[in-house]
Amino acid sequence: MSNKRVEHLQRIKDAIDKADLSEEEKSNAWRHIEEWYAEDKAFGTLYEKLAEISPKIEALLEELGLI
Repeated sequence: MSNKRVEHLQRIKDAIDKADLSEEEKSNAWRHIEEWYAEDKAFGTLYEKLAEISPKIEALLEELGLI
């Protein structure tokens, strides 16, 4: 995951910690963040593997608006 995404995710986590939320609400928010992180990480891995196949894959993903 890019540093920019990690920084963004950390800001979200910090905001949740500081927010006036119940422990259940914080827990639910954390669960969703962990899911997004896993999905984002999986996409990054997929992208890297596809890019190894051909540089044309990167152009295709950009054209589709996926990167």
